[in-house]
Amino acid sequence: MSPSSNIPKPKLACEIAADRVLAGRLTDRGESLEAFATRELEPGSVVPDLLENNLRQTGAVRAGIEAALGSLAGRSKDVIAVVPDAAVRVMLVEFDTLPSDHEDALGVVRFRLKKSLPFDVEKAKISFHAQKVNDEVRVVAAVGLASVIEDYEAAFRAAGFSPGVVLPSMLAALGAADGKRPTLVVKVDAHTTSIAILNDDQLQLFRTLENPRGVTITGEQLAEDVYPSVVFFQDTYHLNIERIYVAGLPESGGTAAALQTHTGAEVQELVASSQLGVGASPSVPRWRMAGVVGALVS
Repeated sequence: MSPSSNIPKPKLACEIAADRVLAGRLTDRGESLEAFATRELEPGSVVPDLLENNLRQTGAVRAGIEAALGSLAGRSKDVIAVVPDAAVRVMLVEFDTLPSDHEDALGVVRFRLKKSLPFDVEKAKISFHAQKVNDEVRVVAAVGLASVIEDYEAAFRAAGFSPGVVLPSMLAALGAADGKRPTLVVKVDAHTTSIAILNDDQLQLFRTLENPRGVTITGEQLAEDVYPSVVFFQDTYHLNIERIYVAGLPESGGTAAALQTHTGAEVQELVASSQLGVGASPSVPRWRMAGVVGALVS
């Protein structure tokens, strides 16, 4: 959700989730986090939504950002802000060609998205990445209602930080995935299940599904939700999923078995222990850190 620039990427990332704020700082080598922390939020403080105000208790969210980042930031104030997937629509759009000038290309993308959004595209913030695929241009666009995104940005500024980059959690998390071969990434949170398929380091499918079960979803239920996307990918590209990454679940044992049964692919956690380093707060669960880790190590 940020304009393209040559400014170095921040070494801090902070995710605002429905129930907590999570933050991390990248090592100088850029391969893992050297510290991370989390602060829980009172229920109802954040209500992720595409259309409505998400931050219902702005003071509590600001305090959570201050507490989580305060122990990590040092003198740095630049941060990658990670927001809930339910607050942003991510879309894959194909074009025959796209103007080389960024502003002209943005106008074309904005016009194309006009009929696909439940709000006025002129009131949206749009960030996009174009990738050449054969003779076409595939655009990955992240679209959020400006008022929703600006509320998150304002919370970071009120806490004394500069959110130069804003990413939805799943797009951020993909930075931790190796997508050279056909790879399925599944990320669960309190409200959604996000599904992405990568191949040749390109995003080839992205879906966000409503998930009323939250993180209590069973492995079999998750496999059933994911399977139609796997079949679509296989039928479209004539490739089989070879690896599956899972994030957002407190235990992936049953999930791994169910996904492997449905796809035959190897299943592993998206965030590796080696990517977390020592950490400022050992109690932070690794399965919750995908957005922060992916935003930083990508």
